[in-house]
Amino acid sequence: MRLQGMTKEKVAETLEIVDVDRLKVWMRRYKQMGEFGLMDTRGKRKEYVDQDRYVKRLELENAVLKKWLAITKAEVYQRSIGSSKS
Repeated sequence: MRLQGMTKEKVAETLEIVDVDRLKVWMRRYKQMGEFGLMDTRGKRKEYVDQDRYVKRLELENAVLKKWLAITKAEVYQRSIGSSKS
């Protein structure tokens, strides 16, 4: 809601959140760590939290590499079409 331009006060009112400052904390965590920053880790053992963080980081890295590979393949394809016309 905040990313769509709604004010903190309106979001708090809509979601019935009493502490508007809590939204500031959540937004800061989201900007720093993405969706992982919003996960509730209360009561989890540290090694599980670290393992989850590691897996999430690897998944993100894989997604980035897949996008990079697709872009690279497209560039190579475009070059090969260009050189075959010459």
